[in-house]
Order: sequence, then C-alpha cells, then structure tokens
Amino acid sequence: MSERGKRSKRLAAGLDKPRLYVGDRDDERDVYTTAPGEVAAASIGDAEKARPNEDSAAIIPVNDTHVVLAVADGVGGMTGARQASNLTVKALRKALTSSAEPPGRSLRTAILDGIEAANRAILDSGSGGASTLALAEIGPDYVRPYHVGDSVVLICGQRGRLKLYTTPHSPVGFAMEAGLLDEKEAMAHTELNLIFNVIGSTDMRVEVGSEQPLAPRDTLVLASDGLTDNVLQDEIIAAVRAGPLHLAINRVADLALERMCGTQANKPSKPDDLTALLFRRHPRR
Repeated sequence: MSERGKRSKRLAAGLDKPRLYVGDRDDERDVYTTAPGEVAAASIGDAEKARPNEDSAAIIPVNDTHVVLAVADGVGGMTGARQASNLTVKALRKALTSSAEPPGRSLRTAILDGIEAANRAILDSGSGGASTLALAEIGPDYVRPYHVGDSVVLICGQRGRLKLYTTPHSPVGFAMEAGLLDEKEAMAHTELNLIFNVIGSTDMRVEVGSEQPLAPRDTLVLASDGLTDNVLQDEIIAAVRAGPLHLAINRVADLALERMCGTQANKPSKPDDLTALLFRRHPRR
C-alpha cells in the first residue's frame, strides 16, 4: 500500500548506524538524532511514472563528532538509474564503516574512496546507468561539501542568509554562476536537466569544497533536482530556515509536490523523484 502523504514526526530514538534510502517505499519521511545534530529526511517517488524512485540517500554516523549525509539521483532515462544511485550510497556506506582511521583528513580520503568505488561499480555493472551526488562531511563546527552533477548542497542561516549553494555541473548551472541566467530563466531553460559530470563515467570528477562554518542555528540542505527544479532558492530557505526540522522537511517537500502537480499558475512544474536531507547542529550547552 502506498505511503504517499505520510508526515515526518520527531523520533525519540537516536541513530547510531547507517540509514539508507534506496527507493523501497513511495514516500519516506523521518527525523533522527545523531551525535553531531538532528537530521530530517524525505525521499518521495514521482507519482506520474511507472518506474520506482530512482533517488537514494544515506545518513552515515561516523563517530561522536562526525556524520556524513548523501543524496544520489539516478540519471533519468538511462537503464539502471535506480541501480546506479543505490550503488553510490552503498559504496559510501562500505567505505565509511570499514575504515578504522580517526576522522579528519582520513575521513575525506574514505569519502573519495567511496565515490571512486561507486564509479567503478556502476561502470562494471554495464547497465548504462549513472548518478549524481551531493554529500556533506559534518564535523565539529564545520561542513565540507562534495558534489558530482546537479544535486546540490545549501546552507542558510536562521535569518535566511544564504551561506553556501553548490554550482550544478551543467551548462545551465554554469550560466547561472556567470550571471548569464537568473534562477527563473534557468528553471524554464530547455537544457535544464543536461549535465556533464556523473558517477558512472570514465571522466567523473568530484568537486570538493572547503570547510564551511556551521553554526547551531544554520540549516544544511542536500537535495536532488526534484526539489531545485520546482522550488526557488528563496522559497527553500523560507521553508527550512527556522522551526523544528520535522516541520521544515514537510514544508519543503509538500511545496515541491504541489508544484509538481502543476496547480499553481506561472510556477515551475517538473514531476520527478524528490529527495532532501536537512541537518542542524545540536545547540551548544
């Protein structure tokens, strides 16, 4: 039976082992407590297609100070898209849970090893599939973004200031970064979903960002393009910047789903799978 329409609620139990989202259910929404902070998740399949959800996601606690979050989007229209995103998060889980090394520089190495392992596994599968990836390495008072393709990492402050937004690896993403397109023009562009960097490619490259400060009231967002193709940056920020995370994840997911239904005039409407992870640090005591 479909679980579409489910709402996340605050969970009392903490999360001390990896939690993977691999498209097993129509609508999964959860909130977990990890040692570094609280994580809210939503992974929702496109109701208009017969295929299962091709997005995947992972919440991977590393230790008492570090957690890794990831969103992978199987490239639509390719055979094996779901398999590709599943392989990506599973390779990351294996790389991050098999390492006995302490966090820091070695954690970055383990993440990159996991991405490389995913790339090899997808290529070796021969399915023709591929995946994008947005990943956040979260440590004491910082976050480091990693991404491949057009899934994004965003950080905003409680008052709504945008502190980080990764540039999609796409012609439209680069045109926006150069100031040649604004966000509304980009959402309507005919090449919006054309990307040139994916996991499952012989020339895949990982863009690794620098450490970014992450204050307790900042909100970190990782999302597939099911969110960013339907909801403007300012709207995402307004939905997630304040209030409990279990309400924030519902606000932003429901807004995207409403847009996908095409019920609002002059608003973007691109039905797709939707996956988002939100994170906030625990308040300092």
